[in-house]
Amino acid sequence: MWVNRQVWGFFCAVLLIAALIGQKAWAAPPPVPDAAGEQETADPAADISLYASAAVLIDADSGRVLYGKNENTPMAMASTTKIMTCIQVLEQVPLDDTVTVSSYAASMPQVKLNIKKGEEYTVRDLLYSLMLESHNDSAVALAEHVGRQFLPAELKDKPVSEYTVQESKQAVAEFAGLMNGMAARLGCENTWFITPNGLDATEEVVLSDGQSVQKEHCTTAAELARIMAYCIRESDQRDAFLKITRTPDYEFYANGRSFHCTNHNAFLNMMDGAVSGKTGFTNKAGYCYVGALERDGRTFVVALLACGWPNNKNYKWSDTRELMQYGIDNFFYRSFSEEGVAFDEHRLRPIPVEEGQTDSIGGTAYTAVEIMGRDGNTGPGDGGGEDGSGREDAGLLLRRDEQIQVRCSMEENLTAPVSAGTPVGTIEYAVGGTVYLRETVVTSDTVEKIDLAWCAQKILESFLLSDKTEK
Repeated sequence: MWVNRQVWGFFCAVLLIAALIGQKAWAAPPPVPDAAGEQETADPAADISLYASAAVLIDADSGRVLYGKNENTPMAMASTTKIMTCIQVLEQVPLDDTVTVSSYAASMPQVKLNIKKGEEYTVRDLLYSLMLESHNDSAVALAEHVGRQFLPAELKDKPVSEYTVQESKQAVAEFAGLMNGMAARLGCENTWFITPNGLDATEEVVLSDGQSVQKEHCTTAAELARIMAYCIRESDQRDAFLKITRTPDYEFYANGRSFHCTNHNAFLNMMDGAVSGKTGFTNKAGYCYVGALERDGRTFVVALLACGWPNNKNYKWSDTRELMQYGIDNFFYRSFSEEGVAFDEHRLRPIPVEEGQTDSIGGTAYTAVEIMGRDGNTGPGDGGGEDGSGREDAGLLLRRDEQIQVRCSMEENLTAPVSAGTPVGTIEYAVGGTVYLRETVVTSDTVEKIDLAWCAQKILESFLLSDKTEK
């Protein structure tokens, strides 16, 4: 009899579970329809077809890669190099500085401004020559002007027009060091600059352990896009950079000659919101391009390497338009602080503190906790501040099918003494396994450690309290 009841109970449980599973499956919501009212069944990136050997589309504000094709493969980048040259010059010297031309700078191959040894130009004029017409001689003249500041005193004081070729190369090498230093700070591990104009080059580099390696002038699509994002969003000279690179035409007069520069970045007139860019070509690199577009509070950067060779000069424009349109159609801003995403601070619980002082002997000490810098909005990185996009809180460009995962990890207990502001946990906001925001949880209270003085005080308070009670 007992066995029958057990068997019957088992089958009832199985039937109940099956019914619940069926009900849950029946009640599951359908897939979210896309803007056209149709169900999304695949990533639209699957339909992208590019000419470029390496390409990337990034969110300039977060640096997140939205689309990539061989984006981490080091390759030659030709005159797209000049975005780094330009931003370095802007950050190092005033626009009104006078640049003297060396014989080495004047010897650069086409494309060139045809500057001559001993001539003088302003930094401003040469930067427009550099970015609009992509003049190779202007690049070297600017690099020498900045790099000579880091040469030994005898060369720093020597007129540039009297430099030997070797001395000019020393100045250019110093400038390349600045470029590589900035690339490293931006996290560009596969980028190496040798020339300021992007002409193909290799050099022998001695490492810290004494070994020497052969390095090429190269970058990756992802890192080239990262550098452009820095130029237009993060540098304190971003406004000057944007003004130069989006100017259609520029004229200047120097050394008895008139000059006219025309911007060859045709993308500026191809899509609404295009704000900057730089073309490039060498026989090794092929056609290259890096450009930026701002629309509806979103900033996209596209970088293309080896995007065809003659006679396929226009491939880069086709690829750029396709990637930019993919970004515009599919990625929308989501804030980390919006309802349904932001971690609710009310979910945080006080942490017990072992050996901590309390109001009475035998009690358990606790410290409240809070999110560091939380004032109603989350901040980027490790918490707090603006993200460089003009927004007061941080966020990401996401596809409709992407979700932000929020993870919280906390200490389970602490040991006194504990000071207010002690880090005890983190809250991470991640997409696809990559963390884009990390907030720190800290203690709100200071908890002192139990000592003899505290014990004596509590015993005395207990004695006095009991004495009053007896009376």
